[in-house]
Amino acid sequence: MERLRGIAGPAGLLETRLDVPAGPARAVAVMAHPHTQYGGTMQTRAIHETAKALARVGVVALRFNFRGAGASAGAFDEGRGEQDDYRAVLDAAQQHYPNLPMWAVGMSFGAWVATTVGATDPRVTTLVAIAPAVSHYDFAGLRTSGKPAFVIHGELDELAPVRLVRALYAEMPEPKDLVVIEGADHVFDGMTSSLAEAIEDLLGDYVCKRNHDDTKSTKNGTKVTTHG
Repeated sequence: MERLRGIAGPAGLLETRLDVPAGPARAVAVMAHPHTQYGGTMQTRAIHETAKALARVGVVALRFNFRGAGASAGAFDEGRGEQDDYRAVLDAAQQHYPNLPMWAVGMSFGAWVATTVGATDPRVTTLVAIAPAVSHYDFAGLRTSGKPAFVIHGELDELAPVRLVRALYAEMPEPKDLVVIEGADHVFDGMTSSLAEAIEDLLGDYVCKRNHDDTKSTKNGTKVTTHG
C-alpha cells in the first residue's frame, strides 16, 4: 500500500489512500465511500476490502474521503460538492496514471456519486456500483451511459431492497453484470470477504470477459448469483 499526502479539492485538501498491484497495473479505480453523515469514510470495511481486492487483480485503487469526512477539509454538501470532489480525484488519477483506463467505483451513496460523474466523464471507461442506494438516489447514469457496468449487492440489503436493484438492472443497457451475494446486508457485515471474492471473480478477467454462468460459488462456499 502507498499513501498519498492528499489531493487538492474544491473545498480544500482531500485525504487519500492508494493501493497498488504487486505487478503491472491495468486500470486505476477512483473509489467513493458511503454517506459521510452516516459514518462512511474511505476506511469503511467494505471499501477497504474492495480496494485490496482490486489491487490483487491488477487495478490501482485510489480511495479518498469526501469533504468533511476523516481529515478532508470542508463540510458535507448533499452530494453536489461530493461530485465535485470526485471530479477532482479523477483529475489527479489521470495526472498520476495518464496511460491507464479509469474506473468509477463507489458504495451506497458513493455509488451514486461515482456512477453519476463517471457516466458522463469521457475518461471513465467502466462503472462499478456496490450496494447502490436506489431507495434514496436516482441512478440515471447507470440507466443511460452504455459504459460497461457492474453491480454488486447484498441479498438482504435493508436500505436498498434487492428487488429495486434488479429493477434498475433491467433498465440498464448492455454490457452489464449483476452479482447478488446471498445473506449479505447493506454494509456486508461479516461478509466483506465474500464481497472481495466477488470483486476478484467479476473483474479479475474483465479485459477478456468470459461467458457467465447463471450461478457461481465463492471460495468459502457463499453463493453469488450473476446475471449477464
